[in-house]
Amino acid sequence: MKEFVISEAKAETAVLVGLITPHQNEAKTNEYLDELEFLADTAGAVTVKRFTQKVNGPSSVTYVGSGKLEEIAAYIKECEDAYDEWQEELHYPEEGEGPQPVGMVIFDDELSAKQMRNIEAVLKVKILDRTSLILDIFAMRAQTANAKTQVELAQYRYMLPRLQRLWTHLERQGGGSGSGGGKGSVGLRGPGETQLEMDRRIILNRMSLLKERLAEIDKQKTTQRKNRGRLIRVALVGYTNVGKSTIMNMLAKSEVFAENKLFATLDTTVRKVVVENLPFLLADTVGFIRKLPTDLVDSFKSTLDETREADLLLHVVDISHPDFEDQIAVVEKTLADLGCAEKPSMIVFNKIDAYTWDEKEEDDLTPVKKNEISLEELKRTWMAKLNGDCLFISAREKMNIEEFRDTIYKKVRELHVQKYPYNDFLWTEIEN
Repeated sequence: MKEFVISEAKAETAVLVGLITPHQNEAKTNEYLDELEFLADTAGAVTVKRFTQKVNGPSSVTYVGSGKLEEIAAYIKECEDAYDEWQEELHYPEEGEGPQPVGMVIFDDELSAKQMRNIEAVLKVKILDRTSLILDIFAMRAQTANAKTQVELAQYRYMLPRLQRLWTHLERQGGGSGSGGGKGSVGLRGPGETQLEMDRRIILNRMSLLKERLAEIDKQKTTQRKNRGRLIRVALVGYTNVGKSTIMNMLAKSEVFAENKLFATLDTTVRKVVVENLPFLLADTVGFIRKLPTDLVDSFKSTLDETREADLLLHVVDISHPDFEDQIAVVEKTLADLGCAEKPSMIVFNKIDAYTWDEKEEDDLTPVKKNEISLEELKRTWMAKLNGDCLFISAREKMNIEEFRDTIYKKVRELHVQKYPYNDFLWTEIEN
């Protein structure tokens, strides 16, 4: 799977490419590229340049126009020349010092095999798209056998339609009796096509094996869920890097890995939590992201089952992120796709300690911008919009945590009484 791996030992330099289209304005494209840069940083790459192009839609041949592709190629050549010149001047340079050649170009949308092949022919560096970059990060983050199996299956699903690109050095041979493969002659099947078919069979067989393995894991997890007893299940869901694992550690007093990187958590972690003598199960799930590859959603079915089977969803939102409303929409759409839209849920606005806004002048009569809304105004707006079904906290700074615990207690208790009514006397005793 070397196709997907970025070395952590030495940070590679990356160039990002995105499109401005009638359906995606410049501001939105820059937001996507900010996220793509964060993804690249998580994978161990350093972004040195961004290129955008205003078009009606991506080119089916090279994604961007030929002129823009030549502009990117010229920049790559310029960086390479600067690096070579610098190395000649300093015979023994320290690694990482001075100008660096471009190691890869990352495109903000998924590329077809044809697009990747044509782009590589011009740029002559490693080409990644958003999907392969996310797969790369997942491969780095996967710790358990379950996560590794899921990632490997997603990688093969991604690779299968792109096999042709990997064998361009063994293309079909022209032939015929001395004709050079001209019109009327019958070409001979060359080693490239033979190897392609062989690799395709190997990958399909491997995918079948991985699916069987995941089905077995799914059975085991289903059995585990059935054996958890009569406890309400609560799942932390949300966009990646919003603080779900930090909340998990705070409530469950556990040591779930938490880091300011995208997809720090891949494996679903389930812990038993007790609030005011009321026990329930809390699950920390993999984060969602815009343009999440379909192959990953399919491969991580068993992980997402924790979300499907939860009694209560705590939708965690990073309120300090400038595009948190867009992130809410992405999560809600993904939950709807999973069939979880009607589940009891509440929004937990996290990271209130990091929220900032620009105070609007009193005599400024222009419409209020997103960055001019105070935290108090946001609270009033969302509390009214959700009928009070939301909370504002900082898990890291332990702000409003008691209110958070009390609210969870009330919601879990209410769900428990509904689901297990004959156990209601237990909570009556606890309250007395």
